[in-house]
Amino acid sequence: MDSVRTATASRTPLRALATEAVHAGRDDLARQGLHAPPIDLSTTYPSHDSRGEAARIDAFAATGAEPQGPPVYGRLGNPTVARFETALARLENTEAAVAFASGMAALTAVLLVRASLGLRHVVAVRPLYGCSDHLLTAGLLGTEVTWTDPAGVADALRPDTGLVLVESPANPTLAEIDLRALAHSCGSVPLLADNTFATPVLQRPAEQGARLVLHSATKYLGGHGDVMAGVVACDEEFAGQLRQVRFATGGVLHPLAGYLLLRGFSTLPVRVRAASTTAAELAGRLAADPRVARVHYPRIGGAMVAFEVEGDPHEVIGRVRLITPAVSLGSVDTLIQHPASISHRIVPADDRRGAGVSDRLLRLSVGLEDVEDLWADLDAALQEASVVTAPRSS
Repeated sequence: MDSVRTATASRTPLRALATEAVHAGRDDLARQGLHAPPIDLSTTYPSHDSRGEAARIDAFAATGAEPQGPPVYGRLGNPTVARFETALARLENTEAAVAFASGMAALTAVLLVRASLGLRHVVAVRPLYGCSDHLLTAGLLGTEVTWTDPAGVADALRPDTGLVLVESPANPTLAEIDLRALAHSCGSVPLLADNTFATPVLQRPAEQGARLVLHSATKYLGGHGDVMAGVVACDEEFAGQLRQVRFATGGVLHPLAGYLLLRGFSTLPVRVRAASTTAAELAGRLAADPRVARVHYPRIGGAMVAFEVEGDPHEVIGRVRLITPAVSLGSVDTLIQHPASISHRIVPADDRRGAGVSDRLLRLSVGLEDVEDLWADLDAALQEASVVTAPRSS
């Protein structure tokens, strides 16, 4: 695995993002006479050197550093997944990255690392992805959460605070946080920034002071709605701790998923920028539409748009034909969903509304279709919904 790790030796990006997206994690292929990255599906690896294996396992147990030499076991590491991790670390400009079976598995691992040190208190800013919110609120991992706004983070810190958690732009309101200022408020407490919506194409939270950068790689990093994964970009010390948790809990990423994610990186900048252009146009048209009460679109840009309708949002969901009514986001096709019913249903209603997630809010993940076709579908759905919900004349 050593050959695919050399690119993470420095946090200073050596090449432009578009170049890294194509080449990171693949730099050794030409020397091996390969063009496409190989998929290593092995769960175990033969070795006649049992003493050497024991030494590598002992070294891993001590620090979580990746074993030197040949692979040992699929739960300890996989060469194909390692390529994806190398590439993501390069794109986020961090020392390392650790991949998991889902975004929630990745967040769980971070919380377990901190809890293992007796740091069970988390400070968090709403809104977050609904399941992230639930994981903290329910205390399923023995954690305790204090919810606050960004200005209150410093005052909310305690001696047992292990993490500050934010999402910017936030799901689903697209609210933005000054990550650099927030990182300063955190002091020595690690700041975890969920960068799923922005992707490293639009921002690199580690360059603004976040120690941990979380992605639901299911979304834009994969980009085609056919892979589920999570990943944390971070420094090597924290990465070692995450690898130990991953090994112990088994939340590993399948090699085929790692391959698909690495392939998705090749077009990530192109996809994000093209979808962002369309999203900005749609946001402008929605903002000017009397059938829409409010539009949320981040200053940083991006392919996500949230808007509150004057009528019944469920009628809009039921009347789109080109746009796919479905959960998730970041695919090449456009998706729409009603957060209060789906992605944030698990968040208590008062907390949900207090975070700006109104019952009339719709979340649109803009894909790569033509903007006029998307607008025609939205326009027709809004029109039909307004007719259905309009009050009858007496």
